[in-house]
Amino acid sequence: MLKRNFLKICIKSFIFLGLFNIPSLANVLKTIIKSNDEWKKILTKDQYYILRQEGTERPFTSKLNNEKRKGDYVCAACDTKLFHSSMKYDSGTGWPSFFKHYPNVIETKKDYKLLYPRTEYHCFVCKGHHGHVFDDGPKPTFKRFCNNGLALKFVPKA
Repeated sequence: MLKRNFLKICIKSFIFLGLFNIPSLANVLKTIIKSNDEWKKILTKDQYYILRQEGTERPFTSKLNNEKRKGDYVCAACDTKLFHSSMKYDSGTGWPSFFKHYPNVIETKKDYKLLYPRTEYHCFVCKGHHGHVFDDGPKPTFKRFCNNGLALKFVPKA
């Protein structure tokens, strides 16, 4: 408890002094840190493989490919809103695809697992792997966020 209070005082001091960007800091404070054993308890075996080991599900296997209702697509590990249904489109690739995401919820890194570099993206909050982003999507962004369906949950609009 003392460490947490000390950390809060330090962060407030940094904000006051202008040393941190407040929106970025807010996201950092939301970061979820769990051990592999903790993740294994809350995720299915396949979700763990995708989200924590950067695996990929087979194409055309996700029920979310055909989801047409209005609502949000959230991270299956931490419930962070990543995409709205209005950002989804049928890319024909066999994975749920989106041309845009909510702000400040995704981070990217280069992936060299194949013969050429790709850009993979993770949930900013829990660091769970979701898929890869490509530059062949529709207007206005020309991006295709190709997401593993098991890494998402759909929350219909109430």
